[in-house]
Amino acid sequence: MAAKNIFKMTTPNKTPPGADPKQLERTGTVREIGSQAVWSLSSCKPGFGVDQLRDDNLETYWQSDGSQPHLVNIQFRRKTTVKTLCIYADYKSDESYTPSKISVRVGNNFHNLQEIRQLELVEPSGWIHVPLTDNHKKPTRTFMIQIAVLANHQNGRDTHMRQIKIYTPVEESSIGKFPRCTTIDFMMYRSIR
Repeated sequence: MAAKNIFKMTTPNKTPPGADPKQLERTGTVREIGSQAVWSLSSCKPGFGVDQLRDDNLETYWQSDGSQPHLVNIQFRRKTTVKTLCIYADYKSDESYTPSKISVRVGNNFHNLQEIRQLELVEPSGWIHVPLTDNHKKPTRTFMIQIAVLANHQNGRDTHMRQIKIYTPVEESSIGKFPRCTTIDFMMYRSIR
C-alpha cells in the first residue's frame, strides 16, 4: 500500500457542496458499487441504520447510538477498485449531529486499516466527494473501507449521515473497437452477406 496520504478538506467558511453523484454516473466513467458490499455500523438507533443510509432518500439518515468514533464499515467479497466516496451531510437539518471531522480508512480487514483521507467539514450541506486515489490519481484497490466520524459540530455526541455512495471506474471495453478496414483486401471481408 502507498504511503499515508492525508487529505484535509478545510475551508474558512462553509464546506461547499459537491455535484450530485448521479451526474458522475451519467458520464459513464464510474458506477456505484455499494450494493456489492456488506455494510455494518458501530451502533444505530432502531429504524436509523444501514437501510436508511443506502435508500437513495436524502430525507432519511443513519443515526449512531453510542460513544465516538462512530464507524461505517464497508466490506467487499473480493479486492475491489474504488475511486470516489460520496457522503451526503446536511448541517441545516442535523445541526449538532452533523460530522465535523471524518477519517476514511482502507485495508484488507479490521486489523490492517490505514487512514488515507481525513476531512474537516464546516457546516456541510450537500454531497461531499472524497477521492480514494493515491498521489498519481490511481484508484485504490481494497477489501474494506471504514468511515470514522471523529467529531461532530457543536461537540454533538451522536451523528447523522444521510447517504453514502461508492464509485469504481468503468473499464473500457474492447468490444466494438475494431480497427478500420482501409485496404481493398480488408474491405472485401468487412461485412457478412
